[in-house]
Amino acid sequence: MPEATRRGVLITRPAADAAETADLVASRGFDPVVAPVLILHPRTIAPHGRFDAVIATSRNAIPALPETLTALPLLAVGSATAARAREAGFKTVLDADGDGASLARLAQGRLAPGARLLFAHGFRQGDAVADALATNGFAVTRACAYEITKARRLPPAAISALEANTLRAATFLSAETAAAFVRLLPMRLQPSLTGVIAVAISHRAAAVLAPLPWCRVRVSLTPTLNGVLALL
Repeated sequence: MPEATRRGVLITRPAADAAETADLVASRGFDPVVAPVLILHPRTIAPHGRFDAVIATSRNAIPALPETLTALPLLAVGSATAARAREAGFKTVLDADGDGASLARLAQGRLAPGARLLFAHGFRQGDAVADALATNGFAVTRACAYEITKARRLPPAAISALEANTLRAATFLSAETAAAFVRLLPMRLQPSLTGVIAVAISHRAAAVLAPLPWCRVRVSLTPTLNGVLALL
């Protein structure tokens, strides 16, 4: 099927995030194909002690934060996380509009030296951000807000779209998502990727995808959802 007639866009994000992404894809005139390859497992946070601010590296960390923290400033990695924090009742939300490094720089520029920070992140994630914050003199308390596991098999929606050759593009919002897709993709479906554009949020994610026979691999200019969708 010629690329111009392919309208499907594969969305591989966890189900909690996929619905919003699907709406944005549809608003751009494409047909969203929701096929999460990662599964989100929320946790709750019961922090002890006093803090000066909250740091969040994902929108998925916000639901785990208790209401008692909403009077504190919250520093968010990007616009989606910032929006979720405002919805949760946080009064002061600062948006790093980037990645973990941007978030650490925002903290250094906006918070007092030695500030006590509650850092909400995913299981086995956030080491680089925590190290950067600590290096800049902040007192960091880490809290696991959620865990993500890989799906056991590629979702049927993805298999059907690949078999029908209706996909124009596949989106990958993290290197972990890309790795899960590569692992789950049946060998027999690899030839179906030759007409599909892989759109990755980072060079790290693109490197994971590179061994597969994509039509081409594009990397977002910014590590954001909007940056990825701009390349469809």
